[in-house]
Amino acid sequence: MNTEELESLISRCLRDFYERRLQKVRELRLQAFLRRKNPYLFKALGIQKASEIVERVLADYISASDETIFGDAFFEPIARIASGSKVSDAEGVDFVIESEERITAVALKSGPYPYNASQKKRQSQEFLAVRSRLYKLHKQYDPILGHGYGRLKSEPTKDRIYRDRSGQAFWTEITGDPDFYLKLGRLMKDEPAKHRKEYAPAWDAAINRFTAEFIKDFCFPDGSIDWEKLVQFVSKDKASKFTKI
Repeated sequence: MNTEELESLISRCLRDFYERRLQKVRELRLQAFLRRKNPYLFKALGIQKASEIVERVLADYISASDETIFGDAFFEPIARIASGSKVSDAEGVDFVIESEERITAVALKSGPYPYNASQKKRQSQEFLAVRSRLYKLHKQYDPILGHGYGRLKSEPTKDRIYRDRSGQAFWTEITGDPDFYLKLGRLMKDEPAKHRKEYAPAWDAAINRFTAEFIKDFCFPDGSIDWEKLVQFVSKDKASKFTKI
C-alpha cells in the first residue's frame, strides 16, 4: 500500500469514526449512563452544578465508548486492508492472513488492556475453534491477539495458545513496514481538526439536553441537587420511577 492509498484509507476510517461518535451522542439517554456512576463521589467532591455532573459522566462514558468505536472503525479496517487479509466469520477472530505455508488468525483490540484469566481462556477457546475449522488445510496455524497501540509482546503459554503483539511490533508484522505505526498518526494530517469542529455542536447540544433533564429529575425547585433522589435512582432496590430507560 503506497502513501497516497494509505492516506485515503485513514481519511475514510476517521470519517467513519466520527460518524459513529455523532450517532452515539445523538442516541444517548441520560439515565443509560448516569446510573453507572457514583453519586456519593460527586457529593464528596462538593459538586453543586447539574451541568458539571452531566459533563463529567458524559465525558467518561464517551471516552470509554470512543476506544471501542476507534478500534472497530479505524484500527480494524486499516489492519485488514493493509495486510491483504480476509474478514473472518469466526467469533473472536477479526481477520485471517493466509500464505502458502501459514494461516495467521488475528483478533484485534484497540489497546493492550489487562485481561483476566477467564477472558484469556475464552480467547484461546475461540482461536482453537478456528484452528479446528482450518485443520484440513494442513498449514501452520498462528493465532495473534493484536493491539493497535502499546508495547505488549508475549509468546504462547500453557494457558493460552496465542501470541500478543502491540503497537509497532503488531503493525510491522502484518504490513512489513517498521514505520507503519508512525504513518497512522502522520497521515491523519488535519482531518481530526475538521471532524472535531463538526462534532462540537452535537456535544454541546447533548450537554444542554442532559442538563435540562437532570435538573428536571434530580433537582429541587430552587435548583439545588436532590442527592437522595439521585442516590435512589442509582442504588434503590427493585423498581422505582426511574427504572424505565
